[in-house]
Amino acid sequence: MKKTLFTGSCVALVTPFTDTGVDYDKLEELIEWHIKEGTDAILICGTTGEASTMPDEEHKEVVRFAIKVINKRVHVMAGAGSNDTRHAIELSQYCEEVGADSILSVTPYYNKTTQEGLYQHFKAIAESISIPVVLYNVPSRTNLNISPATLKRLAEIENIVAVKECNLLQAAETLYLCGDKLELYSGEDGNVVPLLALGGKGVISVLANIIPADTHKMVKSFLDGDIETSRELQIKSVPLEKALFCETNPIPVKAAMNLMGFNVGKCRLPLVDISEAGLNQLKKALHEYGLI
Repeated sequence: MKKTLFTGSCVALVTPFTDTGVDYDKLEELIEWHIKEGTDAILICGTTGEASTMPDEEHKEVVRFAIKVINKRVHVMAGAGSNDTRHAIELSQYCEEVGADSILSVTPYYNKTTQEGLYQHFKAIAESISIPVVLYNVPSRTNLNISPATLKRLAEIENIVAVKECNLLQAAETLYLCGDKLELYSGEDGNVVPLLALGGKGVISVLANIIPADTHKMVKSFLDGDIETSRELQIKSVPLEKALFCETNPIPVKAAMNLMGFNVGKCRLPLVDISEAGLNQLKKALHEYGLI
């Protein structure tokens, strides 16, 4: 059995931008708020953090800054994925060097390798570092799925310990094949309770950016045996989840946070401002939940 990284809610944290760069004061404020609200782990520079629009120097500085601010109070996961294996290794090694507790490594996108290529890609990354590796399987963005059979092979590598799984339909098969050698975290806010029911350990969450305490409670209640509270929170959050994904993430969640007064700035191009229809849906969901 491999050591569990964390149980509960890991926020896939937005990166607050100004017109000229990263708003580090705001980033520190968000980190402190999440720790106060009970967030169990923080993912820096993931998809929601818009890592794909960050030059390496900026990406690395955001990771370094966040690790310093968090100062071991909660688990820090650093986004270090790439569709260039050498680049992913470089980022992963840097994240380990500055003190990340784990890295999140996304399925290579665009060049669309084979299952053998996925195995060799993640194997090379894992063998280049000693900290835990969390695989990120998100076929809707990468157009490539890590099959359960490939996950079984990868689970044999000592420091590949978990997968952020967005393909719920294969979760049971993955757990059947991998047993206690690979842990699952939900990559979809709408599937937290179903994945927990299969044996998942928590969620890596967009939703937690705006309701961190309830996202934490949703997981903790389930793991404590209070299934009804967990179920109720999952169902209550449905309008919020639908609104947060009415357009490409993180467009809606940044708009939501700005409506709530967090002032995290805009997304970077090619992501644009939320549409009027999307904004109206978002406002309605936030009002219904009591957030504005």
